[in-house]
Amino acid sequence: MKHYIFLLYFSGLLSLCCCKNQYTSTDKSVEVMTFNIRLDAPSDSANNWKYRKENVYQMITYYHPDLLGMQEVCHNQMEDLKQGLPQYTALGVGRDDGKEAGEYCPIFFNPNRFTLLKSGNFALSEHPDSIGIKGWDASYNRITTWAILKEKRNGKELVFFNTHLDNDGKIARKESARLIVQKIKEIAPHIPAILTGDFNCTPDETPLQVLEENGMKNSLKTANVTYGPSWSFHDFGRLTKEECTLLDYIFTTDNIEVNRYRVIQDEPNNGFLSDHYPILVKLAFK
Repeated sequence: MKHYIFLLYFSGLLSLCCCKNQYTSTDKSVEVMTFNIRLDAPSDSANNWKYRKENVYQMITYYHPDLLGMQEVCHNQMEDLKQGLPQYTALGVGRDDGKEAGEYCPIFFNPNRFTLLKSGNFALSEHPDSIGIKGWDASYNRITTWAILKEKRNGKELVFFNTHLDNDGKIARKESARLIVQKIKEIAPHIPAILTGDFNCTPDETPLQVLEENGMKNSLKTANVTYGPSWSFHDFGRLTKEECTLLDYIFTTDNIEVNRYRVIQDEPNNGFLSDHYPILVKLAFK
């Protein structure tokens, strides 16, 4: 009898452990994170990537978003992230040559939940098929990475875009927003779309208005519940709260409901995760 009870207990415990690592069919929500990790810059001194990366892995593993878009990812950081987050499939290319040179805007997705159907990259310029060319009045060449994914549970498809708009060029930011909307309509016109990124603009600026005028919804405005500070960029804590600003956003098409929105203000004991805070939203498809 004791042996039988032990077997039942062990079987239940094993089942519970397995379920924690698998996508359950009853969970219909999708959690999405955007995070500018700050490039690997020697001038950052104590805030250099080598001192932050382990905490970044732990933070992402803790919140375990289903979809993750990151910005300012250098090639060595991309390789570090692949090793530090083996539970994800990573997509993306460097913005300078479409291979490994320059910053990535990578997409990480949970392969236990999604199957990759198609993916690609395009430049934010007048020549989107030519990666490595600066667009309009931009100071840097910029890129967008995208993926069409299918949910393993129900076969439903979505398209996920991740980007980083220019920090200087006002025309470039506006035209980049228009280009992204155009690409969403071209690549996946009939399925739900999610757009993450560092848009390098505040909520009242033109690029966000362009997105909203073309049917994209700002999750900050549409979420049923919002939590955390009203800003995401803090420059490694150097800015006062009054100087901090919101630069990072998650947009969706109208066929997606945003249940929860949060700016994650986590700070490890030994420094910062980045000069930006990540943003996490919980979505459901209508």
